[in-house]
Amino acid sequence: MRVARTLLAILLVTVALVVQVSVLARLQLPGAVPDLLLLTVLGMALVYGHVGGCLVGFSAGLLADLAPPADHAVGRYALVLCVIGYAAGLTKPDNGQHRSATVPMLVVAAGAASSTLLYAGVGALVGDSAARDVGLTGLLVSATVYDLLLAPFVVPLVMSLARRLESDPLSGDGGPGGAGDAPVSWIGRSGTGLRTRAPRRSRYGKASRLAGQRSTLLSRSARNRAGRIKGVKRL
Repeated sequence: MRVARTLLAILLVTVALVVQVSVLARLQLPGAVPDLLLLTVLGMALVYGHVGGCLVGFSAGLLADLAPPADHAVGRYALVLCVIGYAAGLTKPDNGQHRSATVPMLVVAAGAASSTLLYAGVGALVGDSAARDVGLTGLLVSATVYDLLLAPFVVPLVMSLARRLESDPLSGDGGPGGAGDAPVSWIGRSGTGLRTRAPRRSRYGKASRLAGQRSTLLSRSARNRAGRIKGVKRL
């Protein structure tokens, strides 16, 4: 199952990066570029949790750092997506599924804003002032708006694909109250209970019948013997 998750993550991250570089980056939109790679990492982190989100985020960010159009230091975006994936994975509920789309959309908005701020902050630490020259406020607003508009088409699809490979017992497969408990209780009530009790009843019934037959035979033989003894005495 882990191999299947890894292959799915590699496939989704690769497709997201190719579409972002070849399509979204060439739209010449004002402000930032819609981050399809970030949405893919957030969708998988909402299903796999903080550990899976951290690993997927680091791998996706490192792949983006090594992609040919990248003009920044290697490991910069990997650090950003690693932190974002870990934080998004912490919002995974105990039952494994979100009841509404409110939490995922809030996670997307927070992830878009946090990734822009973290990317600019890490760039400032290494001496990259491109974000300040372009305008950090415009980048922050445009990145959040673009990601929120693209999220309803990307995040649910990524989450549905990731849930097909999810074997968490809390998701309803074998947890308390799930579908996995029905076969066990059904077998325990109708299968094992009747098989263990029915032979005992039949066995006890046969034993009681045999005991009754033996008692009648013994009583008859005792009467016959008594009659014979009485007859001998009479003679």
